[in-house]
Amino acid sequence: MKVITSLRKAAAYRRTVAEIKAMPQDVAWDLNIFKEDARKIAARAVYGN
Repeated sequence: MKVITSLRKAAAYRRTVAEIKAMPQDVAWDLNIFKEDARKIAARAVYGN
């Protein structure tokens, strides 16, 4: 994987985690998202794990 691609994915991961954690709790519940799982959700979204 190229360095630029790795950096972009890392930035997308951090941004996704931050957005999930900043999400209002009622919205998270409506989307069936547990904010404690933000890192796991972000990893799956960005890296496909």
